[in-house]
This record gives sequence, C-alpha cells and structure tokens, in this order.
Amino acid sequence: MTIIALGINHKSAPVNLREKVAFSPDKLAHALQSCPEQTSAKQVVILSTCNRTEVYIKAEQADDAEKLSQWLADFHQTELDIVRQHSYVKYNDDAINHLMRVACGLDSLIVGEPQILGQVKQAYSESKNAGKIKTEFEKLFQSTFSIAKKVRTETEIGANAVSVAFAAVQLAKQIFSKLIHSNVLLIGAGETIELVAKHLEDAQAKSITVANRTLSKASELAETLNGTAITISQIPVHIAQADIVISSTASSLPLIGRGTVATALKVRKHKPMLLIDLAVPRDIESEVGELDDAFLYTVDDLQNIVEQNVANRETAAHQAEQMIATQVNHFASWQQHYQNVDLIKNYREKAEQTRDEALQKALKQIDDGVSPDEAMTQLAFKLTQAMLHGPTKALQQASKRSDDDNLNLLAKALGLDEAEKRETGKE
Repeated sequence: MTIIALGINHKSAPVNLREKVAFSPDKLAHALQSCPEQTSAKQVVILSTCNRTEVYIKAEQADDAEKLSQWLADFHQTELDIVRQHSYVKYNDDAINHLMRVACGLDSLIVGEPQILGQVKQAYSESKNAGKIKTEFEKLFQSTFSIAKKVRTETEIGANAVSVAFAAVQLAKQIFSKLIHSNVLLIGAGETIELVAKHLEDAQAKSITVANRTLSKASELAETLNGTAITISQIPVHIAQADIVISSTASSLPLIGRGTVATALKVRKHKPMLLIDLAVPRDIESEVGELDDAFLYTVDDLQNIVEQNVANRETAAHQAEQMIATQVNHFASWQQHYQNVDLIKNYREKAEQTRDEALQKALKQIDDGVSPDEAMTQLAFKLTQAMLHGPTKALQQASKRSDDDNLNLLAKALGLDEAEKRETGKE
C-alpha cells in the first residue's frame, strides 16, 4: 500500500489553472465518492484552497498516481497533459512530510500563515463525514494536527508580521495593548487599507472611520466594518477622535499636515495619537513626527520590521522542518507496527480458517460413517500439511539462495534452533 499526494499550487501553476481544478463545496462530496471509484484509493482527503488543490490517497501501488492524475483531469474537464505539466506527485514519507509542511504553513505563499491549518482540518472533516478515512489516515491527520500545534506553540513561525498591513496593526497593538478601546481613522480605500481593515476587525478595534476622496468607495468599505464613511475634506473635523490614523492613498501631496495634527492633539488634551503612513509619496508630513504625543511611522519603518520578521520566520521555519522530520519518523514507525499487527492478524485468521475447514470436513466424514479414528487421522494429516506448506517453501527458497540470515530467522521462528540445542545437549 502507498500514500500518494497529488497537488497543484501557487508554485506549480498559474491562477487560471488553479481556479479550474479547485473543488467548490457543492462538488466536494461528489469528488470524494468519485475518486475511489475511478482509482484504487482506499482512503482519500481533498484539500482545496485559493492557492492549492491537493488530493491525498492510500492506494494499492505507486503507479496509481497516474490514475489519480487522470481522474483529476476528467473531473474538471481539463487535459491530462496540462495536469501533468503543472502538478507534483509525492509518495509515502515525502507525501507525509509535504502534508505536515502544508499544515504548518511552511508551503504557503506567506510562510507561517495560520489559515491553512483550519483548511486542512476542514478537508479532513469532510472526508471523515464521507466515510473516506480509516485507521491509517486517521492517525496520519491527527499526527499532522499535533505537529502543527507544536510548531505554532514552540517556534516563532506565526508570531511576526510579514506584510506591511499586518505590521501596521501589530504596531498599533504594541502601543495601545488591546484595540477594543481605540478609535481608528483609515485614509484611502485601496487594497492595502482593505487588508489593514481586515486585521483591525480581527483585533476588535472599537470603531473604524474610512476617509476617501470618493464617498461611495469609503462607504462600501465602511459598511463591511460597521464603520463610518467620510470624505478627505472632512478629516480635520474627525481626526481628533482618532487614537490611530493609518493612511495609504495615491495622492501626490500630503493630506495631513503638522498644523492639523497639532490642533487635534490640543482637542484630545494631548492624549497620544499613533499615525502610520503607508503611502509613497507620503500622505502625512514628516514634521508631524516632531510633535509631542504624536507617534509617526512611515512605510520604510514598517518595511524594516517586516524584513526582520521574515528573517525570524525563516529561522522558525528551519526549526519547524526538524520537528516535522521527527514526526514523520514517528508516524513511519507507527505505520510499520500497524502493518505488522495487520500481518499477524491475517496470519492468525488464515490459520483459524484452515482449522475450521479441516474440522468441518472431519465432522462430515464421521456423519457419513467414517470411523472417528480414521477421521481424526486424516484431520491431523491435513492440518500438518497446511502448517508445513508455507514454512517448508520459505526454507527451500532461502536454502537455494544460501540466505543464512533468513534461514536462521526462519529456524528461530519455527523453534528449530531450540530443538537442535536440546538434541545436542546445549540446553
């Protein structure tokens, strides 16, 4: 049996192909049923996010990866050659290592991003609900969740901001501790401010006001935040209520001058104000930073923080890789033990089946008039033949190959070495 991971992600394929092979929630249930039917998959988990589509299966043999590629192409009505060109296939320990790296955020566009773990857990739950997870995958995914939690708690993989938008909010949290008592003024309504707004919402900022040249654009963003929309010209009236000001526009001239902030600070009775200017050219005059109680940071300040944090995450990622390698080894050991237990179970079941069949034949012979002594003699003969067949064949093959290691192992397993010791008086 082989564990196979087939995937297409942001490193291997353009966005148009990633969109095409993504599994929407309404198609996932059908896919989980369809995959085992068209491949040899005994267990299957499908992970589908905006940046990746990955299918993990427990298959009969390694070359079943080709069947999996064909199924993925057929399901999404895509040419097989395109899937082959932009996909990657991993087997057994490599597949397990990849799954754990994905769950820990080491394979993400932004290293250490936390959302992927929840997405892996959701994929596992969907598969389990569909009845496509058995003992081995249950152990595999629980091991994956365990190492992901360990990496999060024992390394700095997710502790540092690696985007300017996130860094801005992290800086605000450092200065104001919790943001639940902080009023925020966002200037602009572009992509950067939208990202800042999302992080502010996650941080539970008390209130958010969005200022933009176009009021309708400001209103559109403010509505998603239960906030207030104003125009750029209204900033001098509202800025005194803001504990935090974050600006990112395309203006060629500063929008906030020293005088505006100085007036606001007087109204605030010099209660501190944090101003973060993410714009290039600047939205906030540099002289604002000279004011007491005004803390001004520019995009360059935050970029330095981000670069340092990226370096910290790389160090954490190296630690995480070592932790994952250990976890893969632990799972491999469990897997070997599990397979051995399964082998022993099958051996015992086969022996019991052979015994039951021979016994039924002996009882039938007695019912048909054969003497019990003769029936028991034949039963003993047949059981002996059945018991000897496999070991005799194995001994003959090892003997022909002069395989002393296997001969000694077989002798020990069959108790022949102990018999020899007794015969020679060694025991």
